Amino acid sequence: MSNGSFPPEPGRRGGTLAIVLAALIPACFAGWLLWSSLGDSKDDGADGVGAPTTSSTSSPSPPPSGAPAAPAPPTPSGNASGKPLAGKVVVIDPGHNPNNRDHPSQIARLVDIGTDEKECDTTGTATNSGYAEASFTLDVARRARTLLEARGATVRFTQDGDRPYGPCVDERAEIGNKAHADAVVSVHADGAAAGERGFHVILPKSVRGGGADTSAITAPSRRLGERLRSRFAKATGSEPARYIADGSGLDVRGDLGGLNLSTVPKVFIECGNMRDSQDAAQLTDKAWRERAADGVAQGITDFLNE
Repeated sequence: MSNGSFPPEPGRRGGTLAIVLAALIPACFAGWLLWSSLGDSKDDGADGVGAPTTSSTSSPSPPPSGAPAAPAPPTPSGNASGKPLAGKVVVIDPGHNPNNRDHPSQIARLVDIGTDEKECDTTGTATNSGYAEASFTLDVARRARTLLEARGATVRFTQDGDRPYGPCVDERAEIGNKAHADAVVSVHADGAAAGERGFHVILPKSVRGGGADTSAITAPSRRLGERLRSRFAKATGSEPARYIADGSGLDVRGDLGGLNLSTVPKVFIECGNMRDSQDAAQLTDKAWRERAADGVAQGITDFLNE
């Protein structure tokens, strides 16, 4: 009788090993995949190990300790506001006053101009059609103010049609003085004989007497006048008047209180002859007055930017 054991069957042991290996190989492969994935996740920069990732929005690395900092962007030179007249004070003196004609006794009274006495003010002239010089001067002055303020200037008026009359010529000078103006321009139009055309600029004569002393302002006032003459001619196409100042466009006078009493650079400009039909056609035209204002503003700008 047998003891319960049997001899091994041929090929049985090799078949069992194959079965075991077939079961182990997929398990080992799965384990390798898991290990590999864990290792890869460690290289994505989460813990600071591995190659750094790049990004278009990443901040630049700080310089090494002790290294000089990068220079700051340069500050633009010149006026940071980009306005050439920033910080400048300009006084515009619109000649006469539309209401002067209603106050004849007040404007006729005499005031001290240093070297003499003259009327407080006058009514000014007018075209043959009745367009008043005082209306013209206010319109050009207001247009020039707009241009100058756009360039950064502080602009003040001696009157803006808001006074019953005047002011008197001595007060007009005082307004510019108290403002410590960098430039003052008094806007006018002439009342010469028909047939006389053109503009001219009036400069202060060197005078001393009483409260008048123009010795310090004659030179800068001439420079202001020269810039004004050049720019006004270019802007308007007008020529300097031939009936005064030998056609130079620059007339020097010592009998005007607005100039005699000024302590800051100041000139008058007579923009044309209201009594001449051709000049009057220009003076009454809005587009021409805009060009006149541009000439005044640019002349002042050139002077203040010297």
